[in-house]
Amino acid sequence: MPTCRALDGLRILVTRPRNKAERLIQALNRHGARPVIFPVIQIEPMADHSKLDSALAQLHQYAWVVFTSANGVELVCGRMEALSIPVGNLAGQKVACIGPATAHALEALGVQADLIPQEYVGEQLAEAMGEVAGARVLLPRAEGGRRALPDMLTERGALVDEISIYRAVAEAPDPSAVALIRKGLDVVTLTSPSVVRHFLTQMINLGLDPFQLPGEPAMACIGPITSRAATLAGFQPEIVATTYTVDGLVEAICRYIEMKALA
Repeated sequence: MPTCRALDGLRILVTRPRNKAERLIQALNRHGARPVIFPVIQIEPMADHSKLDSALAQLHQYAWVVFTSANGVELVCGRMEALSIPVGNLAGQKVACIGPATAHALEALGVQADLIPQEYVGEQLAEAMGEVAGARVLLPRAEGGRRALPDMLTERGALVDEISIYRAVAEAPDPSAVALIRKGLDVVTLTSPSVVRHFLTQMINLGLDPFQLPGEPAMACIGPITSRAATLAGFQPEIVATTYTVDGLVEAICRYIEMKALA
């Protein structure tokens, strides 16, 4: 994407978990924006690995292994390493990833995804997997994740082993970032329903009105699932990426700011 001059100097809040925010921060910096780093959640692995360990020890029994986040890839492959199970064993099954970021995390560990849906949501992933009746599916994922994917697979006859391997927990607010929020923002980025929920809570806990923040920032969502969660929470997302990636989010913000300048 060419440099977007419309973002020059804009204060854009980055709410992603700290370990996943770097790509968005770099993209915003590249376009001259001033990212305000304010992670509202952190990823906490489950303390009990027994269900995942048991599934990984029987990996050959699964027709599909399905990853819905890069966090899931990293945690599963970390457990495989701890159990002395070669990560390459994943290549013995069909591997599906929700989107390119998840697939890239897997590729970095030497495993190619067999399937990435055209639209990066659970419903489309379930459809893209085709005939799954009687197939065993391993679905390691976040606690409290959306039900669409496992429910659709189960309805179509798959035997889904859904294992919660991590949860999103609140991160303590950084006082320096809070001070910048109080001075005013131009855009707030939201990248998952859990980020939406924790952002809302954080703002209320800080004594701020989440729906009338200083600077009256536009709310930018990475895709329709996050946008729906934001709307249900009471926000009115002005920006929704049509390509559900960090780059797609930055492009959507740029288009919105450019159109706003012409209005």
